[in-house]
Amino acid sequence: MLGAEEPIGALVALANGRAVRPVRAVLFDKNERTDWSLGWHQDRTVAVRARAEVSGFGPWSVKQGIHHVEPPFAVIDDMLTVRIHLDSVDTENAPLLIATGSHRLGRISVGEVENVVEQSPIHVCLAQAGDVWVYRTPILHASNAARPGRRRRVLQVDYAAGDLPAPLEWLGI
Repeated sequence: MLGAEEPIGALVALANGRAVRPVRAVLFDKNERTDWSLGWHQDRTVAVRARAEVSGFGPWSVKQGIHHVEPPFAVIDDMLTVRIHLDSVDTENAPLLIATGSHRLGRISVGEVENVVEQSPIHVCLAQAGDVWVYRTPILHASNAARPGRRRRVLQVDYAAGDLPAPLEWLGI
């Protein structure tokens, strides 16, 4: 379903204008025990199989045992993110908020995020269970905590067209 020749992978390739492959998948499960809010930000790191020093890549971090690195922004700028909604998401269930068009602004400094958000139309990404959202990975986005008694599960899959410079390799799924 998620691979390059599968239904969702083919949809992402169509949106990107060229072949892509899934390079990372994360299940977000907001519920009464694991709930959080996330302020406005751009995704800036990619998950890789192992740490390797490559010019232009850094800083490094480890999240849940997986190596992440900030690549040159052109790598992020060329990626697409897919959100597959396992639960319906309404205004009370911590929908993703996006600053429309912000992905066209390139790398946005932390100090400029608030200004860009104030000047951008905000779109609330509502969904029914089974809906799929596709967006450019560098778009500014945020989400609130879910209301008590609500659950929001989303499978998020990042897609990329190219390889990372050797010896770096995408984590994959």
